[in-house]
Amino acid sequence: MLVLGIVLFALGLLLSIAWHELGHFTAARRFGIRVPEFMVGFGPTVLSRKIGETRFGVKAVPLGGFIRMIGMVPPAPGETIGRSRRSGPFQGMVDDVRADSVRDFEPGDEDRQFWTRKPWKRIIVMLAGPFMNLVLAIALFAIVLMAIGVPTPQPVVQRVSACVLPASQAQAAQCPPGAAPTPAAEAGFRPGDRIVSFDGRPYTEWAPLVEAIRGARGTVQVIVERQTPAGVVQVPLTPTLIDNQVQDLSPPPEGASPTEQRYVTASFLGIEPIRPLERQDAGAVVAAGGYMLERTAHAITRLPEKIPGLFGAVFLGEERDAEGPVSVVGVSVLGGQVLERDQAVLEEVATFLNLLAAVNLSLFLLNLLPILPLDGGHVLPAAWEAIKKRIARLRGRPDPGPVDLARLMPIGVGFAVLIMGYGLLVIVADIVNPIRLPL
Repeated sequence: MLVLGIVLFALGLLLSIAWHELGHFTAARRFGIRVPEFMVGFGPTVLSRKIGETRFGVKAVPLGGFIRMIGMVPPAPGETIGRSRRSGPFQGMVDDVRADSVRDFEPGDEDRQFWTRKPWKRIIVMLAGPFMNLVLAIALFAIVLMAIGVPTPQPVVQRVSACVLPASQAQAAQCPPGAAPTPAAEAGFRPGDRIVSFDGRPYTEWAPLVEAIRGARGTVQVIVERQTPAGVVQVPLTPTLIDNQVQDLSPPPEGASPTEQRYVTASFLGIEPIRPLERQDAGAVVAAGGYMLERTAHAITRLPEKIPGLFGAVFLGEERDAEGPVSVVGVSVLGGQVLERDQAVLEEVATFLNLLAAVNLSLFLLNLLPILPLDGGHVLPAAWEAIKKRIARLRGRPDPGPVDLARLMPIGVGFAVLIMGYGLLVIVADIVNPIRLPL
């Protein structure tokens, strides 16, 4: 199941990448830009087929994808296509970028180059890819929430814990000698019991009942509906509910990390509720998408500070940060772990799709960063060009011409090296010290 999950999630990632590139491709074709290549992956081509004027294919290294548009950067001043090359290291790099930009230039492509389009059209072409990832993420969230549903605890007993155990032994099959029975076991709770009233107050939802249990002190009366001729029975909880250290699930205080574990002393009953899947409405999809978008953006801003932890996880054997970054390799392994867990099929599918939706949100936000070679690195120069043209028009001056993106390529190469180095570190960490989902 682990291998099957890895393969299925890897295919989901490839489809997400292809969906991203389809956004660029569709917008480029809509604005008359010629696209000679549409590829998923990098490196040697595994398979390809030419359809119309575009060659579609899959490459050997599935770590991304690209479409190649004719004339991504403008030619040098005095040239129409840009194939000359100077000898200086940076000048040569800039000229190589210009030459590669028109590698498949054919007669008639003069007005089908990317750089000849108005800035707002170029911005749309570059934003279309990340936008497709956002659309896919929302669609996946909608499938999970509206079609499958969310496990929602109900005040009905699914399992009664036999004895009070430390959290480290919570999954023990048998009670160790001398372990105290849980209040629920001692009071005779049974699977299927629906808690109607606790300490004199009625309850129809699990969350408020949990708060009542935590705050209870002393012996209390519980009324339950039971599958017996009596129907409704009263269960006195004796002895007194036990004080136990439980995780505080309330919203964190201002400034605290949402993942920080905080504990409070609270009473403990010893029952596990049923968790039927309940379908949500469109509002829940919007709320979940907004929450995940905020968390993903927060995680991206913290990527630089995660480098020491990654280094320690790779070279020093330190425990891997469960909230740290993962690569395509790591997230595929997580997808495999989803199918490996002992869950109902629909819950596994929901977790699988939620994970894929989170990846698409990450692709959406990462590609908006205004650095080359990411999509945002092409949007920023186009936006600056539009501003320059507008200012020149208002001041009655001639058109300043396109922003020469090729001159930014040495900086882009520097960013690319940093991104690749960071990505390689994450991949190694995912191989030697992978993150594991809780059972």
